[in-house]
Amino acid sequence: MAPIVSLPIGTPPQTQRMVLDTGSQLSWIQCHKKTPKPKPPPPPTASFDPSLSSTFSVLPCTHPICKPRVPDFTLPTSCDQNKLCHYSYFYADGTLAEGNLVREKITFSPSVSTPPLILGCAKDTTDSEGILGMNRGRLSFASEAKITKFSYCIPARPAQTGSNLPTGTFYLGNNPNSAGFRYIDMLTFDQSQRMPNLDPLAYTVVMLGIRIGGKKLSISPSVFLHDRSGAGQTMIDSGSEFTYFVDEAYTKVREEIVRLVGPRLKRGYVYAGVADMCFDGNDVEIGRLIGDMVFELDKGVEIVTPKEQILADVGGGVRCVAIGQSSTLGAGSNIIGNFHQQNQWVEFDLSNRRVGFGRADCSRSV
Repeated sequence: MAPIVSLPIGTPPQTQRMVLDTGSQLSWIQCHKKTPKPKPPPPPTASFDPSLSSTFSVLPCTHPICKPRVPDFTLPTSCDQNKLCHYSYFYADGTLAEGNLVREKITFSPSVSTPPLILGCAKDTTDSEGILGMNRGRLSFASEAKITKFSYCIPARPAQTGSNLPTGTFYLGNNPNSAGFRYIDMLTFDQSQRMPNLDPLAYTVVMLGIRIGGKKLSISPSVFLHDRSGAGQTMIDSGSEFTYFVDEAYTKVREEIVRLVGPRLKRGYVYAGVADMCFDGNDVEIGRLIGDMVFELDKGVEIVTPKEQILADVGGGVRCVAIGQSSTLGAGSNIIGNFHQQNQWVEFDLSNRRVGFGRADCSRSV
């Protein structure tokens, strides 16, 4: 699960559902195919119909973005048979998005709209939602729309899968609750600091340690910081559901979970190839035995996951600690996913290069 925002795209606007993703750059929407295959038609708002918008335009191959080797654009682009700019993008979890690069406005009201932004117009993805790319890249929605600050509040998931999901809150610009936020600095990297395993466009923060049930795990803070190759950075990623730690940190977390509730672990079970700390049965009881989980960040800021919310319901009566090993994704970084961002404001203050956190009940209108 990931946070979904609905944005009015085009003129007149068509509402599109998009995954809010602070871990990627390109925003893309589902576009109608010109020759629909014989299958049930999608719901009317599921995909965007370019022919209905007066502000839609395609990007030709001659556009500078379509030239390979644009420094901060990791998309492989090519020229398709219609001389249009084609992109294909693999995400860390192996999913593929591809289509054409286009320009389109986001129209918030008759008097408030963005300039035409570069978006992907995806044709063949299996996802029903698009992506709202919000990282620090120059082609992210935040950069193109000149947004200097944004924040979100992700509500706690319901106890049972299938029940109605509560609605969270997303602010572009100032947040009226920010007086109570605690801020830490974003680590930023210039061109001269490019390293093979570093994502310089991610929202990277300083993480110092992990506590489980009040016990601080013996993990060196250097494990959460990038090394000379760039591996080990710690990023805040709203588009990833689970949190992922590099081997040294993951091993210590797993050892502590085994120490606390080892006999109850579901033996030989790995959820979705990434989570192997899973249980059958009473999540309240298991949560009580494990205790609260705390990620210690810079300046005394903490991300607290209370024991009642420490397990993710993955279906079939199985619940898992929502932490995986980065290496299972082929990643060398520590990724704080949206499961561990529930019930708190997370604010990205781009102009001051800082990230703010504030506890909240995100299921209420805040």
